[in-house]
Amino acid sequence: MTDAEDRKPQSDEATGTFDPEITSEFAIPQGLAVPKAGGEPETTSEFALPRGLDTRPGPVAEPEKSAFSTPRTYHAKDAPSVFTPASGVPAVSLTKDVPWQDRMRTMLRMPVTERPAPERIPKTEDEGPAVPRVLDLTLRIGELLLAGGEGAEDVEAAMFAVCRSYGLDRCEPNVTFTLLSISYQPSLVDDPVTASRTVRRRGTDYTRLAAVFRLVDDLSDPESHVSLEESYRRLAEIRRNRHPYPTWVLTSASGLLAGAASVLVGGDLIVFVAAAVGAMLGDRLAWLCAGRGLPEFYQFMVAAMPPAAIGIALNLAHVDAKASAVITGGLFALLPGRALVAGVQDGLTGFYITAAARLLEVMYFFVGIVAGVLVILYFGVNLGAKLNPDAALNISERPLWQIGASMLLSLTFAVLLQQERSTVLAVTLNGGVAWSVYGALHYTGGLSPVASTAVAAGLVGLFGQLLSRFRFASALPYTTAAIGPLLPGSSTYFGLLSIAQNEVDKGLVSLATAASLAMAIAIGVNLGSEISRLFLRLPAGAGEGRKAAKRTRGF
Repeated sequence: MTDAEDRKPQSDEATGTFDPEITSEFAIPQGLAVPKAGGEPETTSEFALPRGLDTRPGPVAEPEKSAFSTPRTYHAKDAPSVFTPASGVPAVSLTKDVPWQDRMRTMLRMPVTERPAPERIPKTEDEGPAVPRVLDLTLRIGELLLAGGEGAEDVEAAMFAVCRSYGLDRCEPNVTFTLLSISYQPSLVDDPVTASRTVRRRGTDYTRLAAVFRLVDDLSDPESHVSLEESYRRLAEIRRNRHPYPTWVLTSASGLLAGAASVLVGGDLIVFVAAAVGAMLGDRLAWLCAGRGLPEFYQFMVAAMPPAAIGIALNLAHVDAKASAVITGGLFALLPGRALVAGVQDGLTGFYITAAARLLEVMYFFVGIVAGVLVILYFGVNLGAKLNPDAALNISERPLWQIGASMLLSLTFAVLLQQERSTVLAVTLNGGVAWSVYGALHYTGGLSPVASTAVAAGLVGLFGQLLSRFRFASALPYTTAAIGPLLPGSSTYFGLLSIAQNEVDKGLVSLATAASLAMAIAIGVNLGSEISRLFLRLPAGAGEGRKAAKRTRGF
């Protein structure tokens, strides 16, 4: 054999190997038998079972299962007993005999796993609800309610009612002062869908608020079938509707409110006219500032100046009129009672972030009013105005005049809140009852002003809640205007006057009294609303175990 033939590659047919001219050091040596099939793959996982190791308990291997499937060694007869309360798990019956607020609060205060799933047919034309559009509609409705001054708990209940009406039962709404968010999770294995919306502008229109409540009531009714398109159409109509009262009516109502408040603190006809004129001038100046884009702090500051200036002018002109009553009447038209009640209500129901933000807003408004009045009082005292802080102790008692003035004050306050005409009479009577109770307890019974105010505000909240349940509407239109006669206008004015006359300690005591009266109003209204629920029928299963907003015991 030649050298060339010796260098040719040779094959071994017996072994099936091929020896190339240049071989790798990992090549299979000639003469080593390797099976053609059935071997391990070249690339295997480090967690793969080695060949020859069989972990099967029997002749058939256990199929691959989900991580949530029951283990092979689990047997129901050997399982421990499931914990069940001694009284059992109450079934929740969401009847339509109670307002949707109670039904949805009951649902929200339950864990997600215990909420009964909706059994009604989805109100959309497709096989299932259009989740993004339902969430968008929910946020738009919540935005109108929150911007209108509704409490955070009722806003969450309304948002949950909208989602549930379209079959989205696994949703969690969340409300803060300016941010609305909602999250929906179809199942444990699906990704959640979350949407949010920011409230940029807030305005007072209780007519619009009542229309939104009617829309939510129709959506939450199991017998009604309102499609998404119909809901969007009605929501657009609500947003486009004009306010029920024109601007000149609002300005006139502001003047009448200040005049009625001046009569409550002992004013006569001259004082009534002076307070009305000052409040109307302040209202027009505030509208002018708002048109120029100034923040609300400066709007309140400017609106507080004309009544104080007119009161100082009457005193300097030696007119036989109570300047203190004129200034106090002007303050009644500016005190933010609506925001105060909503802030305290949010705090009592567990929404502390929203409550803190609303109370901070009230504080800014109050500081703006204080700054505006203090500037005028300071110049008036330096010009020689004879203002007596002790006049607060000499308020004349005129029951009939004061009851009539309190009813007029509530009536004009309702107009300023843009309430529906059908609610004005009820809230006017409610305001008269509030002042009658306050006068009977304070002037006749000798009870302290704070306690008398708390009791009167509690009756306002009780009657307002009962009226709202009868009408299946919000309680705000029946309570906010009725607390107008109880607002601490006189204590605020005399505290500012004492500070302007360098009697800081005396002024701070009077302002502390005003703050106590304001808190008594807010807590009384909320307590009256809660007491009303003790006598009303709640959804079955929720009466004995109503979940509180805060489930701890303080630790």
